[in-house]
Amino acid sequence: MKKVVLASGTFDLIHYGHVRYLEAAKKAGGKDAELVVVVARDNTVKRRKGKKPVMSEQQRRSLVAALRVVDKAILGFEGFDMIRMLERIKPDVIAVGHDQGDLEDDVKRTLNQRGITVKVVRVARFGEDELNSSSSIKKEIIESFEKQ
Repeated sequence: MKKVVLASGTFDLIHYGHVRYLEAAKKAGGKDAELVVVVARDNTVKRRKGKKPVMSEQQRRSLVAALRVVDKAILGFEGFDMIRMLERIKPDVIAVGHDQGDLEDDVKRTLNQRGITVKVVRVARFGEDELNSSSSIKKEIIESFEKQ
């Protein structure tokens, strides 16, 4: 039976690191897994990161949906309602990124409190020298303009 993998993130300024994260997430579900990606709402990003993303939530969701590895991309619920999302998607595996330790802890705690058995995997970091984060891309753009 095909497993459903849930991955999530902001996905602001899509880059190679996002693609690698989603590829590894899907692989965590095994052969023929279905990858469902939850794209964070603008308000959720602002609340969690202290600033709104560069791109709108609809643009970020559309870009994620266009990636070959993604089977389905949806927007998260307003207010970051993890339980509603778990009930909606019913994942077999939840994949979190290397930089989502706080989310991994929240997910495990919520699953434990609710008595829900879902495998949680943390995707490893890759490419130390690559522009593999939205923050590093923004920084590089600013620095290149300052040099001109």
